[in-house]
Amino acid sequence: MHHDRDIFQQALESILREIFDGPPANEAFLLNPGDPGLLRQLESLSAEAASARPMPGNTTIAAHADHVRYGLSLLNRWSAGEPNPWADADWDASWRRPQVSKDEWRLLCEDLRREADSWQSHMAARSDWDHLAAAGSLASAAHTAYHLGAIRQILAAQG
Repeated sequence: MHHDRDIFQQALESILREIFDGPPANEAFLLNPGDPGLLRQLESLSAEAASARPMPGNTTIAAHADHVRYGLSLLNRWSAGEPNPWADADWDASWRRPQVSKDEWRLLCEDLRREADSWQSHMAARSDWDHLAAAGSLASAAHTAYHLGAIRQILAAQG
C-alpha cells in the first residue's frame, strides 16, 4: 500500500516531467500527447526567435526562459539547504535578458535544463514534506506551466 506522501511525490514528479520534457506516450495531464514540453520547445528555437518581440511592449521568449531559470535556481538553493534564497532575490533582473546571441541562447537553454533537472531530482529525493515544501513544489509546476503558455502565445504571434 502506498503512503499519501509517496502518491503525492509520484504525482508531482509526473507533472514536473510533463511540463519540462513533455508527457509520456500513455499519460498526459497538462499537455497534449506528443507535446515536446518546455525544454525541447526552447531548444528547438533560434536565438532570433527567442529574442523577437512580436507584440509591442511584450517580453520575449528569452526573457521568459531566463525568468524560469532564475526561479528554479532559487528553489534549488533552498532545496540544498539555504534557508531563504528569496530574501535578496532580484526578480526584475530575471526579466532583463530579452535579446540573446546564438551562444547566449544555447547557454541559457543548457542552464535552464540543468536547473530543471536539479529541481526534479530534489523533489524526487525529498523525504520531509511539510506545507511549505508541498505548496512550493506545486507552485513551481504551476508557475512553469504558466510561462510555457506565455511562450507559446509569443510563438503564435510570430506566425
